[in-house]
Amino acid sequence: MQGMPGVSIKDIARIAGVSHSTVSRALRSSPLIPEKTRQRIQRIAEKHGYSADAVARSLTTRKTLTIGVVVTSIADPFNSDVVDGIEDVANKAGYSVVLATSQADPERELAVVRTLCERRMDGVLVASSRVGALYTEHFANLEIPLVLLNNQHPADVVHSVTIDNRDGGAQVAEHLASLGHTKVGYVGDRLGLHSDRERYEGFRDALRSRGIRLLKEFVVRGDGKLQGAREAAAPLLQKTGRPTAIFCYNDMSALGVMEEAERCGIEVPRQLSICGFDGLFFAPFLKIPLTTVHQPRTEIGRQAMEMLLSRLRAEDVRNAQGQNTVKIKGRLVVRGSTAPPPA
Repeated sequence: MQGMPGVSIKDIARIAGVSHSTVSRALRSSPLIPEKTRQRIQRIAEKHGYSADAVARSLTTRKTLTIGVVVTSIADPFNSDVVDGIEDVANKAGYSVVLATSQADPERELAVVRTLCERRMDGVLVASSRVGALYTEHFANLEIPLVLLNNQHPADVVHSVTIDNRDGGAQVAEHLASLGHTKVGYVGDRLGLHSDRERYEGFRDALRSRGIRLLKEFVVRGDGKLQGAREAAAPLLQKTGRPTAIFCYNDMSALGVMEEAERCGIEVPRQLSICGFDGLFFAPFLKIPLTTVHQPRTEIGRQAMEMLLSRLRAEDVRNAQGQNTVKIKGRLVVRGSTAPPPA
């Protein structure tokens, strides 16, 4: 049968009854696609003349219509929603997505991005970058646009899309203050992440504007994970005159503080209110549903991909302040883990 003129990945996906990303991976012989499915898609593509046309288009335009996406881990529920947003915009624009992991290791992140560039990706997106500002130095000579999502080490010259961490911290402070809390604590992250500093400062400054002082001894730092938060919060919860409310850097930390409070015989929220940040899937389903700042993760992914497409079109993506960063506001979701302080 004669091939379809100008056949695209979208056409192959429609014929095969699968997603665009499945077709893209199958045509690259990705091990993520079952052998039977891969062979069927490749037969359809060959039948309709896709391969020859795709190669010809690549040689003519010097574009592969492929975007590299680097995430810390595929097991992180935050990343799956972000990638959904990226793929939604990418597929509609005719791009396929190649996923890679950095394991939150800065050296590995640089190596992975370099590899994606060498494989002629048209652009690269990096989630929760541990490198950030260093990209200017390392990739100045590579003619490939790069956009960071929730960048942990920002620089003015780097293009990025991020949650408005300060605003999220301020929302938590306003909520706890409105409930009547004046003795509040913060369980942060000790890894020096930019997001931790911004959430803490937004929280502290909003409390200060309400005449509430965030005591230094009520600020402790874990590692952003459940066990690290438990260990960091243990001495804080055992203090005489302990806080009546605690804001945690992320939802995993909040879960750790909840578990430590239960171990210490402290009732949540009657004796201790707890807030998180992220809005992960488990927050509404805990024994005591978690009050948290919900990050619009899919929207962050969408806007990052839109920014990358704009850069591929050589469009100016700076905001009204002349910055290359887009900040998206989170939304405080109030649930059962916060209440007025004990009388």
